[in-house]
Amino acid sequence: MKFYTLTVQSNLPYKKFSLLRLLLSCLFIGINSLAYSQVGAPADSLKADSLGAKGRKIHPRTYNLNKQYDFGDLTRNILHPKKKTDTLHKASGITIVPNVAANPTIGAQLGIKAVAGKKLGDDPNTLLSIAATSASYTSKGILFFYINHNIFTPGNKWNFQGNLVVSKTVTPDYGLGIGQAEDEGTAADKVLADNARKAYAIHSYYFNAREKAYKEIAKNLFLGAGMSFEVRRKIQNKDTTNNATPSSVYNNQHGFPQDHYAADGFLFNVEYTSRDNPNRAYTGIYFDAGIRANQTWIGSTKNSLQFTTDFRKYFSLSDINPETVLAFWNWGSYLLSGSIPYLELPGTARDGAFRSGRGYTAQYFKGTEFNDTEAEFRFPILANKFISGVAFGSMQTANDEHGTKLFQVFQPGYGAGLRVLFNKATRTNLALDYAFGKFGNRGFFLNLNESF
Repeated sequence: MKFYTLTVQSNLPYKKFSLLRLLLSCLFIGINSLAYSQVGAPADSLKADSLGAKGRKIHPRTYNLNKQYDFGDLTRNILHPKKKTDTLHKASGITIVPNVAANPTIGAQLGIKAVAGKKLGDDPNTLLSIAATSASYTSKGILFFYINHNIFTPGNKWNFQGNLVVSKTVTPDYGLGIGQAEDEGTAADKVLADNARKAYAIHSYYFNAREKAYKEIAKNLFLGAGMSFEVRRKIQNKDTTNNATPSSVYNNQHGFPQDHYAADGFLFNVEYTSRDNPNRAYTGIYFDAGIRANQTWIGSTKNSLQFTTDFRKYFSLSDINPETVLAFWNWGSYLLSGSIPYLELPGTARDGAFRSGRGYTAQYFKGTEFNDTEAEFRFPILANKFISGVAFGSMQTANDEHGTKLFQVFQPGYGAGLRVLFNKATRTNLALDYAFGKFGNRGFFLNLNESF
């Protein structure tokens, strides 16, 4: 990244395999993270088709996990090298690990994280319920605490998703729009467009509480509703007077206070899904479309109405290695009326899990209308599936306030990475990606699970 670039080099010794194994174990124990906000809430997911012809149960396809090798197997082999694998033992659904991370937005991070996963009830089609919590501190002065959950009741009749976040943040800001320079407008217009792609650090205290419930209304089709409260206080940006920064220009033009705001609203969603796993899908479709209505009578600084879409499609390219997958993702957010606070504008890595647009910092591009399209090729490298690889690309587009329309200008991102199988039962993996973008942007991203 131009602003928070992280360069990683590795010079592992080759003389002794035992030393290499020790170094690898230390690496995998220490690295467990998520992007931007340290942890993004687990992506929304609902049930697959559970009833076939004549009402017979369709059990999900199962895979021989005994032939796969994950982080738990590595740890056991290091600590107990002579102990045989117990194929009948069921792994614990609770994991507590150090939360060591690094990415261009947050810098270097140190903390602790706990993750729990469990299927509720006896219906084999019930999807995995997930909960997580973390507390961490980063080299860029970010303090972060969160609790989130994604719970499926037996038979996936209901799905409850929510999170609570309390943090002290530093947000890099590169102006409004998709990187188009403004040469003919006013001085304020040029500041808002940030022609020089200068990074402005915005400090603030951020609080978020969100809860959403989905109910099945037809096969694979769900309706959801909920509320979200997003509050920022003590917002600080160098020289926020006289239209000196992009955020101050935007706030002055749209009537927002410079040092605080609230974006409190109602959520209404329709969702369809047939994907086989929320952590790492091999096949299926996921689609969600929703309306967010921020309202002043429940505490929002301004009224606004937004329309959001999220579409994902997965193709497994091999029966022998179903992990060989071609995946596609498109998500967008579009302002229908009203005004959105500057730091809540849709943009790079502003999807629900803060994962889109690898190659750029969060909100590097942003607008009142934003759309991102991504494709990724995933493939196993080792026969035991412990190490896999990916290659990916993305195209982002946004509008701005000096004439650029949505889908008029696109900005690319691309890269490749490795995957380490962390938990084979839940398909949880550790993602290590290096990505490139325009304007000299590049970065190393560490996450838990796939970006989509």
